[in-house]
Amino acid sequence: MDTDIVERYKRQAAEHALQFVASGMVVGLGTGSTAIYATRRLAELLRDGRLHDVVGVPTSRATETAAAELRIPLLEHDLPREIDVTIDGADEVSPELHLIKGGGGALLREKIVAESSHLRVYVVDDSKLSAKLGVRRPVPVEVLQFGWRRQSEYLRGLGADVKLRLNSDGAPFLTDQGNLILDCAFGSIDDPVALAAAIDGRSGIVEHGLFVGLTSELIVAGADGLRHHSAARGSAPLVW
Repeated sequence: MDTDIVERYKRQAAEHALQFVASGMVVGLGTGSTAIYATRRLAELLRDGRLHDVVGVPTSRATETAAAELRIPLLEHDLPREIDVTIDGADEVSPELHLIKGGGGALLREKIVAESSHLRVYVVDDSKLSAKLGVRRPVPVEVLQFGWRRQSEYLRGLGADVKLRLNSDGAPFLTDQGNLILDCAFGSIDDPVALAAAIDGRSGIVEHGLFVGLTSELIVAGADGLRHHSAARGSAPLVW
């Protein structure tokens, strides 16, 4: 698909999510090429006076830098207040609205912010929709540098093809916390809840990119326009 078209879809989805933001809110600011459109739009609304007294919580150093440059007030890192709504992107979305995130390496802070939020709005273009997680993207797993090869072996034992994430110069990619990322290709994931639990149960693994049961709202943009899906307990999975 043409890059300009994809970027237009990303922007449409992200900017549509600002309908969930009101003056006086604490807003989680996502990381990545889609979420940044929401951050920029928030800055425009604050600058124009259509929103006021909004405080942002960035999910990465990159987002923090961008928000500061856009003059969005930011909350302290220790999160002294609950977050009203978070707007973030996703790398892959299943019909159950489970997600794979962490392509940008910010999965730990993204999950902390998500779990601290009353409402979690995810914005994607329709290329991110999959019948099952793992079909399109590996699961990023953040691990301590100490003993990381043992974590790699453990993840292989769960069925993953594991690759250490590298920078373009061949050096290991480091997260904002100074940890490594293991990109774990499991293939089609039949039970993301069980897999998330298995990954969670290993010392040395800091976090993983399976965001299970965290989606409140999903906004999808594509050739057919905007689609808005709300998560409802007990509702049947969607069909892409």
